[in-house]
Parts: sequence; structure tokens; C-alpha cells
Amino acid sequence: AKYSHDVNTVFRSKEGLNPTKNDSESVSNRLIWLQNDIEKQIRDNEKLLEDLRQIKEDTVKKEKGNKLKTHGVKDTDPATHKIAVLMFSCDRTTVSRSLDSLLKIRPKGDRFPIVVSQDCGHKPTSDVIQTYVKKEKGLVTHIKHPNLTDINLPSPKKKFKGYYKIARHYKWALDQIFHKFNYTAVIIVEDDLEYSPDFFDYFSATYPILKADPSLWCVSAWNDNGKIGMVSDDPELLYRSDFFPGLGWMLEKHVWLELSPKWPDSFWDDWMRHPDQRKNRVCIRPEICRTSTFGKKGVSKGLFFDKHLKFIKLNEKPIDFTKKDLTYLIQENYDPTFHKTVYGTPLASVTDVVALRKKALPALRVQYSTKEEFKSAAKTLKIMEDFKAGVPRVAYHGVVSFMRSGQRIYLAPPEGWKGYDTSWT
Repeated sequence: AKYSHDVNTVFRSKEGLNPTKNDSESVSNRLIWLQNDIEKQIRDNEKLLEDLRQIKEDTVKKEKGNKLKTHGVKDTDPATHKIAVLMFSCDRTTVSRSLDSLLKIRPKGDRFPIVVSQDCGHKPTSDVIQTYVKKEKGLVTHIKHPNLTDINLPSPKKKFKGYYKIARHYKWALDQIFHKFNYTAVIIVEDDLEYSPDFFDYFSATYPILKADPSLWCVSAWNDNGKIGMVSDDPELLYRSDFFPGLGWMLEKHVWLELSPKWPDSFWDDWMRHPDQRKNRVCIRPEICRTSTFGKKGVSKGLFFDKHLKFIKLNEKPIDFTKKDLTYLIQENYDPTFHKTVYGTPLASVTDVVALRKKALPALRVQYSTKEEFKSAAKTLKIMEDFKAGVPRVAYHGVVSFMRSGQRIYLAPPEGWKGYDTSWT
């Protein structure tokens, strides 16, 4: 009302209602003043909102820190953690593609030193790695496996020689990381991986959870059922998994000190999945993968790549997990909610799921009781069918969670699950 009165006053003049030049200038000046005042109020409001957001973040951070401290974790701030990245390499000059992807999203500073460990003695690959050592100046280190001797195997095992060499290389390189370089944790990657924009945020934020919960022994960037159409659109979803996934995973020194003395001669990943090593410990894994592979060339001859790996979805929507409270992943917090969610979900048959008979429901539970029932359901629903030491891929307490036609599906054993049967293999 005041503004209307002022404008009307400005327009009054000796000549009646016809405004003079001075009157027009006065109106123009007042409008400019009002515009500037409104813009200032908008800036003040934006600053207030930012202050409120910061207060909320600080509160979440403090609450998260207090929760972690109750589990004996002192350094709860992800920004203080120094975690090495160990990249395994052999004879692929395309290691440059993996290093470029990693360096593009690597945070500034020295929190994530990169160590490239090379086997095979392949000079063209070595030359490529050296260009990064020179260019990145202290951020990339190149180490070379000194034992390039051949491995003599009996005829039936000769076709697996590559797997023996890989296990030997892993043992040597991880000993270097934890004994020579004396890092307390490492993210293990390979030279045929590419990385999501939030790869480092993911591992930064989950590291305190890994330290806090003795039932955890790794964090993985991988979801074995992470194909396009089989995952939700929510990049924040994280899970506990009894299955060791690999393909971009974090390990603590104390676990390596346990594994190193008994490290196997070959097939190290399946060895880790055995109950003697796993000891009922679990990994954290994402809904949407934080790594993808372009490595068609390798010891598996590309068979698994063409059938499965090339269809895996890589997350493209970065999440700053360091600002999230992930203490829900600690076992005592996670298990009650997980069981209530799964076994509170309506039962359905495989046919119901495929025919979309209960499409209106957000989630369905398909039950299996035998190995054959699981494999049949998995094949029909187009998820991974195999077991390792009795554990289905991505399973937690026997439950495999995935998406189908926009609906959450839990392929689950009956309520009251008693454990895995290692004969299911």
C-alpha cells in the first residue's frame, strides 16, 4: 500500500496527471531500489538456507561420530583417512584407460595414493605406467613383481596357470602395501576397471563402518546382479552381503595379516569365500556398481564378459556418502530392519513375478527351500544362479535382492534361516 501511495505521489505534478521527466526518473530510481532490495533479501535467504543446511550436516556428522565412537572408532572424520589404491596390472597397455578414469575422480591431496603393481614384465605396459608416475609426481607409484618365473603344473592344471600367477602376484603386492608402505587399508582394483564419480566418497564413508563392525571384513564397489533393469534408480542404496564380490574392494591391514600366511596358490577369490576364511564375516556392497569392467581380454578368455560383465550398470549420479549416516549398516542396526522388511513382504510364485500378476505391489518375496528351487527361480528371473561355498551371489542370510520390471524381488529361504549349506555348489 505504501509503495502504491508513493508511486501515485510521484506522478502528481503541476500540469495535472501528465508526469514530468523528473517524475519518470524518480519512479525509475525507486523501482531500481526495490529490485536491489528484493535481490538482497533473496541473497540473505539463500545464505540462511545454506547456514541451516550446514547446521544439519554438522548435526548428522556429530551424531554419526558419536555412534561410531560407541563402537571404538576414534577417527570418525572421513577426511582424515589415508587409504591406498592398489591397481593390479600385467600386459594391457589399456591400463591408461583405468588410470585416467581413476585420476579424473580422485580428490586433491594425498589421501588416496595410487600404487600400480605390474606382473608379466611387459615393457610397453611398463612404459605407459611410467608416464603417469612422471606426470602425477608422487601420486602414482609403480612397483614390479620380481618373480616372473614360470609355474610348473601337471597337465590337468596347466590351463589354469594364469590363475596361479595372479594369486602369486596378489600375495606379493599386498605384502608390499601393508609391510613396505605400511598402509592400514587399501582399495584393490584392476587395470580393466572404470569408476563412478562417487567412487572415493563411497569408500571414504564406508571405511569408518568397516572399522566399527567386526562382522564386516570388506567393502566392495560391485553388485553381481547389477545389470541395467535389475537395479533400482536409487544410487544411495547400500547392503550387507555374505558373498565376497571383489572388482573394486577395500581391505584392512589386520585382515591381510590373517590371510597372508595361508594365501592360496590359485583361485584366491573363491578361497576367500570359503567358511574357513570368511568366518561368517560380510561385505558392504552397493545397489548400483561403482566400478565397471572393459576387460574382455584376460585369463577367462572373455566368456564371462560377453555373457554378463558388459551389461553391468555403472553409477552416474554422484552421492556424497561422507555426509550420510551409514551406521544403519552396522549389524545390530541392520539385521532387525532387514528381516522385518524381507519377511513382511507378500509371498509370490516365480510365475506371478514373470506374469506381473501382482504388479501393483512395490515388492514381492519368492521362497526357495532347496538348491534346485533356487537355481530354477534364478534362471527364470535371470539373476546369477551359481553358489560359492553354498552362498548365492550378493546374498545376505540367504536372501538375494534385485529389481524386475520396476518391482523389488526378494528370493529368500523360509523365515528362520539356519545358515548356508556348503554342499550347494
